[in-house]
Amino acid sequence: MRFFIYILSSLLILSCENAAQEKTDDFVPKIEMNNTNHYKLIPPIIPAGISFCGEKVPIQRKDVYESLDREFLVNMYWQSQTFLFIKRSHKWFPIIEPILKENGVPDDFKYLAVIESGLMNVVSPSGARGFWQFMPKTAKDHGLEVNAFVDERYHVEKATQAACVYLKEAYHKFGNWTLAAASYNMGKAGLEKRLQQQRVTSYYDLLLNMETARYVYRMIAVKTILANPTQYGFYLEEKDYYRFPSYTEIKVDSSISNLVDFAQQYDLTYKEFKWLNPWLRDKELPNPSGKEYVFKILKQ
Repeated sequence: MRFFIYILSSLLILSCENAAQEKTDDFVPKIEMNNTNHYKLIPPIIPAGISFCGEKVPIQRKDVYESLDREFLVNMYWQSQTFLFIKRSHKWFPIIEPILKENGVPDDFKYLAVIESGLMNVVSPSGARGFWQFMPKTAKDHGLEVNAFVDERYHVEKATQAACVYLKEAYHKFGNWTLAAASYNMGKAGLEKRLQQQRVTSYYDLLLNMETARYVYRMIAVKTILANPTQYGFYLEEKDYYRFPSYTEIKVDSSISNLVDFAQQYDLTYKEFKWLNPWLRDKELPNPSGKEYVFKILKQ
């Protein structure tokens, strides 16, 4: 009798499960496994005759090729990061490119901002800040205002101008843009010391710490992928890119006691105002000297 009841109960449970499955079949995606359909990974293509700032990269050397290949692989297969690089580049490159051109700095250096900060106003563990990752002293030495109320390391236009000054100094010191780029990572004095110690004149001949050893290669890889995204598997439509919003500029040469109130005068939230003017670091702006500041204001 117990066996009969067990069989009957099992049949009822199975019938209910089948009925439930029939009701939910239309809502459950069906995945068909096929051994011939699998995720295909391919190695990146490194173009022949690749260069940086018009200076040829000696990829015929095995050590150089492997170092460059590593950076291509990392940036090609870290897809979420590289997608963001591509999206942000359409927002920020139109601002950075003219400043590089006006200063006679090669256009390739816009990719230095990409590898330094991902085109974001980030803060490093060592205290470097902004798109171009200036330390406070270096920023001040290159004309940027840095204090509790204003930090122009967060001002993309002014920080790009300061980066141009640094890079031109480094170019005149080392004689080529590749070494100038390397010096941006480890400092001009540090790079000069390594060149003298190892008695070489080329970045590609230097034995360096891991970060600087990868630095220029990473810039070259990011440059190549962002300039040819579909070749490396990144397909975006025009609507996918980030764009800088339309804005007007206003000039102010007096103190502002409350930036929240100031923003609301222009129908902006404090968040919107700071999004456009991240170099303002407090909720007030004392200005006893009457210095002229220029604010971006969203067009309504």
